[in-house]
Parts: sequence; C-alpha cells; structure tokens
Amino acid sequence: MSNQMLYRQFSQQIPGLPIFAQPWYLDAVCEGGEWDAAVVQQGEQIVAAMPYFRKKKGPFRYLTMPHFCKHLGPYLHPEFRELKFEHKYYEQLIGQLPAVHAIKQEFHPSVTNWLPFYWQGFRQTTRYTYQLDLKGGLEAVYQGFNRNVRRNLKKAEKELSIRLAMPPADFFNINLLSFQRQGIAPPYSRELFLQHDEALAQHQSRQIFCAEDAQGRIHSAAYLIWDGQAAYYHLSGDHPDLRNSGAGLLLVWEAIRYTHDVLQLPMFDFEGSMMPNVEAIRRQFGGRQAPYFRVWKYDSRVYRLLDGMLNGFE
Repeated sequence: MSNQMLYRQFSQQIPGLPIFAQPWYLDAVCEGGEWDAAVVQQGEQIVAAMPYFRKKKGPFRYLTMPHFCKHLGPYLHPEFRELKFEHKYYEQLIGQLPAVHAIKQEFHPSVTNWLPFYWQGFRQTTRYTYQLDLKGGLEAVYQGFNRNVRRNLKKAEKELSIRLAMPPADFFNINLLSFQRQGIAPPYSRELFLQHDEALAQHQSRQIFCAEDAQGRIHSAAYLIWDGQAAYYHLSGDHPDLRNSGAGLLLVWEAIRYTHDVLQLPMFDFEGSMMPNVEAIRRQFGGRQAPYFRVWKYDSRVYRLLDGMLNGFE
C-alpha cells in the first residue's frame, strides 16, 4: 500500500485532523504538483504522518505549501501524543521526506515541538494567527470587541443585510476586486478556487456570506470553512467603492455567530496574517495570539539564493 493510501487510512483515525491536512482537501488544492505523506507504523498501527506537497520548477524540486492550505506539518495518533514519541516519530518522518532542493512548511498551532526538525538542520520562524474562544458564549465574545468595532457594527447592522449561500463564482469576482484594488495579481486562478470550493461543498465544510444594501449592492463577502475543532475565516473581498460601510466587520461578526450557533464549534480562527493593518483589526475583535511555526531547510545554495531574490529571505 502506498504512503498516500496509508495516510488516507490514518486520517480516518484522527478526529481532530485539521481541514487543511484532510486528503480530500489536498486532492483539491495541490495544483502544479503532487501531494504525498511520510508515514510511521508501529506494527500494523499508523502512529504518525506528515503530508507534503512536492513541486518542480526547472531543475529544482521542492516541498512547499499549496494554495488555500494554511497549515500542514506532523501529526501523531492520539495514543502517542507525548514528548518522547514526538522526538522519536518526528525524526522518522523527517527521514522519509524526499530528497529535494528545499522544504518549507507551516505547522498547525497544535504542533508545539519543532526540536527534532532543528536537530535535522531545519530553521524556524514564529508566525501568528488570532483565535476566539467561543465556549463562554457570544455575549462574552462581543464584550471583548474594541469599542470602535462595536460602534461600527451597530451602524452597519442598520444599513446592511446578510445573505448566505452566495454563489462561489460571484464570491470569486468580489474577492478578485480586492487584489485589483491593491494592484497585485491574484495568487490563484478561478478554476483552482472553484475546484477547492467544490470539494468543500461536497464535504459540507464551507459557507459563503455577503453583506448588501437596500439597493442590492454587495459591499463585502466572506468565505468560512471548518473542521471538527474550529471554523476559519478563510477568504474575503470588498467592493473598492463601498469599503467604508463597515460591511467587513459585520461579516466577521456574522461568521462568529454562525460558528457558535449553527456549527456549535468552540473556536473561531482568523487564519493568521503578519500584515500590520490586518493584525490590528484581528486584535480589535479580542482575538488571542496563537503562535505557529514556519520551518524550512535548503539543500541547494543556488535555490536558496534564487528563492530569496524572488520571495525574500527568511
């Protein structure tokens, strides 16, 4: 049985496996390459696994993050989630990674031990997402909002209404406007977005929201996805001429309420951003910082130099 088939088996045994590491999700988003997994077995039992995405550009082969995939990294079977097993099995997972010129991954916040990767020559930088704990109820969450957020929400609620089940093609169009406003090309194609949307819809793991005014003009749209542990504020978009209505704030609040009331999940995750202007908004919603690791390793000086020139040095 191939490692990918073993990983599909493993994923069915891990109830807390994040959505980004689900085999069906990887099937949908790994454009331009292929995904596989390192797998460690103890007897007949799969005790650890690490999915990865392999690409090739020119003479270079490398492992990287697929589009729409926020986190990957190593995962252990619940029976083996102790530090001694992490050290042992992570080392074996690393040993199974393919020979490539470079490896880059962003681990899930639940992965708090990267020491075995350090011992194998990897480097690391800490990144942050913001999370809201919903177990205390919506009123507690609302009271944690910045005063300006609460004021702007009240204004937006008077002028706008929320509509669910926005067609995915329509969402992509307004998402595209945000990139056009900034003068940058979208990092993914319409076809890839719709392919990833179809997989999420089939697994009942997404909802699309939009905020519109009395004239039917769409001010903003949001794309929420979820797994068994949390909902993620995955994508969003704004009409460039209607950005001052508070629609973006209203959609965040609606997504939080949907997570609590409909999905009944304990955690809302903003899916991270290191951009100062985005971070400030997340913080104003009362989110707590949740660190996660970006780990990398170069086995080619030439590739490291080219990658640094194109994408910036870590």
